[in-house]
Amino acid sequence: MATTTNLLALGLATIHHVYGTPYGRGNSAQAAAPSNWRGAGQTAGSPAYNYMFQFPCPIPEVAEPEYTQTIGGRTIQFYSSTVEPFTKQIYPNLGPAHLVGYNGTVPGPTYIIEKDTETIIRYLNKGETTSSVHLHGSYTHSVWDGWADDELDVGQWKDYYYPNSESGRAMWYHDHADGHTASDAYYGQAGVYIIHDPAEDSLGLPSGKYDIPLALTDKTYQSNGDVAAPGNDPINFFGDTIEVNNQPWPYLAVEPRKYRLRFFDMALSRPFDLYFEDPSGNWIEFEVIASDSGLFGGPVKSNDLTIAMGERYEVVVDFSGYAGKNISLNNNMQQQQVQEYDKTDQVMRFVVGNSVSDSSNNGAVPSTLNGNIQWPAQRTTVDHTFNFQMGGESTWTINGIDFSDVNNRVLARPPQGTVELWELRHTGGPAVHPVHIHLVNLQVVSRTGGSRGVLPYEAAGLKDTVLLEPGETVQVRAFYGPWNGVYMFHCHNLVHEDHHMLDAFNVTILNALGYDFNSSLVYSDPMDTRFHPQEYSESLYEPAAISSAIASLGSMNPYGAATALSSAENAYYTTAGYHGDASSVAPATTVVPSSSGYGFASTTATASTVAVAGSL
Repeated sequence: MATTTNLLALGLATIHHVYGTPYGRGNSAQAAAPSNWRGAGQTAGSPAYNYMFQFPCPIPEVAEPEYTQTIGGRTIQFYSSTVEPFTKQIYPNLGPAHLVGYNGTVPGPTYIIEKDTETIIRYLNKGETTSSVHLHGSYTHSVWDGWADDELDVGQWKDYYYPNSESGRAMWYHDHADGHTASDAYYGQAGVYIIHDPAEDSLGLPSGKYDIPLALTDKTYQSNGDVAAPGNDPINFFGDTIEVNNQPWPYLAVEPRKYRLRFFDMALSRPFDLYFEDPSGNWIEFEVIASDSGLFGGPVKSNDLTIAMGERYEVVVDFSGYAGKNISLNNNMQQQQVQEYDKTDQVMRFVVGNSVSDSSNNGAVPSTLNGNIQWPAQRTTVDHTFNFQMGGESTWTINGIDFSDVNNRVLARPPQGTVELWELRHTGGPAVHPVHIHLVNLQVVSRTGGSRGVLPYEAAGLKDTVLLEPGETVQVRAFYGPWNGVYMFHCHNLVHEDHHMLDAFNVTILNALGYDFNSSLVYSDPMDTRFHPQEYSESLYEPAAISSAIASLGSMNPYGAATALSSAENAYYTTAGYHGDASSVAPATTVVPSSSGYGFASTTATASTVAVAGSL
């Protein structure tokens, strides 16, 4: 297993604008829980928690690589992680809670990886259900992206190979198994994964112990202190206990200086509207500096932060004016479709000390943070419209199709290297839909049908997840590449995902200009049998076996063609005179599901068929 250290050695970057809460400060009174809010297997409600802000916020341990090899000038680090059950004391006065996490912790170990250092993580499933691991925010090849049907049975393992060549960013990894992602994540299968870009160190942002990941979740507990099952309600799950890094309502001792806080909404159904409050009840302004896909061009000032399931935001908050005082982090999510409870308007407390032990990286946030955001090219024609709606009493669909429809679930076929504009519509159902599109960095272009519009910090950088509230339509623009292959997109309300609001798109391969695009087809089938999970054997963890596995995968160099691919794609579209409509694209190769829906075969399709949603 990977060794760990309890020191976060981070340090990354920031953003500038002012706006008020989209919901207003509202009323802090909380609604009573309806009698039928829980699914099967849940209890009447958590026991009273009488330890608000009495226990420190745990900081996830940082994983250390077990092996490091250099192949072809590339550094590859090897880690191992085991999905395993364990117990943890949540209520001091009651019995332990039974959880299932990575290496017996919740959240799992934090990975802090230097940009362009490739990683192989061997996941072994010793849990209680099948498992599939998705690194949320990475442009991983589809064979290692955590396809929902690419499941590790209990007793199986799989090596996942990640490039880490995108911009510095805060990502997270979590279970993605078909039908029980929600319960697996709820019991603990989630963790933080950060790409550190050394270029950001010159920005002077808070780093090291002043750079802290905060994973937000909610749970419900039984009278004996154990976790209550989330049940099978197809609409939502809202726990009555707010947790940060798996600790209910913790405190964090801080110095009177600036901190970089990285927020991760890892809850099943609960979005948050976070704000900092001083002892006089005043909201404290902070600077939002990054979102899902990394640093903004510059900081955005705000006094609250809306974050939905799957999203990440990073802020710099200054505690220097509050020495010896307590600052509250509260939740103002007075939203129509979110069930609140007596204390779910409170999140955690910051206990500000009286002295600063280190004044480095404590200056003003630079007005320019990232001058190299790779915005997708302008495109105003909508390529695909996707309606997120209920398909029946217990099913959610996209355009009427759900993940169980293996012959029709590939809803889009963007040609490799193109920019497409997708329109996402919330067309029914009493819940919010945070939409996550795998592989890509997306730009939020517009939001209509509600009262919010695009929030300033949504517009300031690239993302991979965007919130759809009832009645809203959101347009997002993204570059589909550099890889080809079959990827998922879905609602990140994990209750909805498990009830089939999950479909796929197929990035098709170009055949032109002498570049062998087919060479990258090797990794485009998410169910490729060469990379299937394997049965556990103790000998697989011997040094010689691990060294051999690193050499075997590393010699494939699956991510080495990114620059060449992008260059060839750009040359192709320049030469072909591509103007953004599918009819102008030369024949391409697409990856098509076989009749079983589990294997994929290469076929040739013209671009006009590539862009048609719903047909193969």
